[in-house]
Amino acid sequence: MTTAPAAEADRPRSRAGRAAAVALSGVAFAEVCAAVIGSVVLGRGVSAALDSFVVTNAAMGLAFSMCGLLIAWHRRGNPIGWLLIADGLGHATSAVAVPLVQYGQDTGWPTAALRVLVTVGAYAWPWSIGLCLPLILQLFPDGRAAGPALRVLMWATVATAPLFVLEMGAGPDGMGTGLSGYLVLSGHAGLAPLWLVSEIRVVITVVIGLVALAVRYRRGDEARRRQLLWLLQAVLVVAVVLTVWGVFASGPVLILLAIPLIPAAIMVAILRHQLLDIRLVFSRTVLYALLTTGVAGAYMALVAVLDTVMRRQVGLGGSVAATVLIAVGFNPVRVRLQRVVDRILYGDRADPMRAVSRVGERLDAGLPGVLEAVREALRIPYAALNTAGEVVVSGRPPHHLHTYPLRYGKQDVGELVVGLRPGESRLSGADHAILRLLAAPLSVAVHALALSEQVQHSREQIVVAREEERRRLRRDLHDGLGPVLTGVTFKADATGNLIATDPDAARELVAELRTETAQAINDIRRLVYDLRPPALDDLGLVGAIRQRATHLRRDGIAVHVTAPDTLPALPAAVEAAAFRIATEAMTNAVRHSRASRIHVRIDADTQLQLRVSDNGDSPHAWTPGVGLSSMRERAAELGGSLTAGPGPDGGQVAAILPMGAS
Repeated sequence: MTTAPAAEADRPRSRAGRAAAVALSGVAFAEVCAAVIGSVVLGRGVSAALDSFVVTNAAMGLAFSMCGLLIAWHRRGNPIGWLLIADGLGHATSAVAVPLVQYGQDTGWPTAALRVLVTVGAYAWPWSIGLCLPLILQLFPDGRAAGPALRVLMWATVATAPLFVLEMGAGPDGMGTGLSGYLVLSGHAGLAPLWLVSEIRVVITVVIGLVALAVRYRRGDEARRRQLLWLLQAVLVVAVVLTVWGVFASGPVLILLAIPLIPAAIMVAILRHQLLDIRLVFSRTVLYALLTTGVAGAYMALVAVLDTVMRRQVGLGGSVAATVLIAVGFNPVRVRLQRVVDRILYGDRADPMRAVSRVGERLDAGLPGVLEAVREALRIPYAALNTAGEVVVSGRPPHHLHTYPLRYGKQDVGELVVGLRPGESRLSGADHAILRLLAAPLSVAVHALALSEQVQHSREQIVVAREEERRRLRRDLHDGLGPVLTGVTFKADATGNLIATDPDAARELVAELRTETAQAINDIRRLVYDLRPPALDDLGLVGAIRQRATHLRRDGIAVHVTAPDTLPALPAAVEAAAFRIATEAMTNAVRHSRASRIHVRIDADTQLQLRVSDNGDSPHAWTPGVGLSSMRERAAELGGSLTAGPGPDGGQVAAILPMGAS
């Protein structure tokens, strides 16, 4: 965090840096303007300006310096902006030197002054090609070397740059002006082996820059890779253009105007790399560059072969046959190359089944592994799953997000949130097609995870309930039945000792033993009833409920039980749950609604249906209490359901219990 004094101290340096960038870029701009105006005033014609590289140097000087100014203004600590300004100054100085020398020759300037201008012009632009541009490639985009080894190679580039400058500047041609500069080597032509080394050195420095870009691309995140693709896109276009112009000596000098694409791409990559989806542009550029190269090579090879075979034996022109064959084979090659390039940049977007298979293979890795597979399949920067309040995230969220619902059957199980690629405001049709297919395994994974969590939660509840029940039984046996039986044992011993000596006291102890034994029997019955009401085994479900209804009738409550004459065999758990729910519902009706009539109805087919209704005063909304919660839990434990609340004529409780529960 920058402190206030440090920020205040940094402001003058920031203003000075920006002022220096503006001044240097202004010099380059003034030189470009002077070169253009001078060429027009001299009237030498466009052809002469092109042949002397005034037009191309002026264009490169303006592009490099202005792009460098923007970077230096907004990223003052990044040396790439200053390297671009220096590159632009070199080209602009060479551009303005030619018309100045020509104007001086026409107006009779001193020869010494003209030779100085020729020297400056000849030695200015080679620094741009031999030093600035290779360093820009090696330091892009953050201004630091990509590693210790590349840092050493960067300094080697700096140290060997004067060799290329000497090769270009010390030549005797005098920039096409007819004059020689002061730093010309008389034996320049005889140093051809040295100049070959210089040319190789330029190629090597550019290759080092490309290697540095490749290293950064491999190590970088999504944002860094998009920055690199901007520069790689420009370098690819310029490389194709310069190959055609330099290697095959084909095309006008204006073809060099492709070089300003490099500073423009660098500026956008550093300042606005999310301007558009550069991966789509790069994909198409790579595709058509490969196609162009392949078609050109195939055309030349076929012309050479068919010229020999067909012209002599068939009499058909070889170039015509080659053109026909290339036209026939062009589209299949284009389609195949398009798939290869798109797979590199967009993953399996064009192959939905492959994407689904990849996601399916990662289902056992959990939701994080599934999201990683989705990102790999679509080459997207971000993916997240929202499931019942839980969020699983993979990657960093970009500015634009798209939400895709996940459904399992008719149930919404969550949402898949994907980050759109930079430059995209919506998903393409291919993306939607894959997401529709991926929604199925993702929904299954989310639903399975939810079920697994529910099963685990149920297991935990079962264990807790079992241990609580054991604790209650132990407490009741230890604190209630245990002391009573211990007392019975002691009194039985005392009774035996008193029978012969004191029969009256023995009879009193026997009476106490009878009372305590009856109490122990009641405790045992209570424990047994808590485990399972004995009436269920003696009378069945309907009989047990009717027995309970009889007790309520003694209190003046009219209770009517409607049930089939014979119920199917019910699992013990269903019987116990239905009895507990019925007795709890009847008891609540008596206690809370002041009901005078209660109706219990039991039906059974594929499931047991129990309904308890009353004519009491029922509030508009029932407040969940221990009894109501207990009834719902008993139904839920068996996979059933329970509804309870006020009805049109009073309160009612309705439970549905599956017959297959055990």
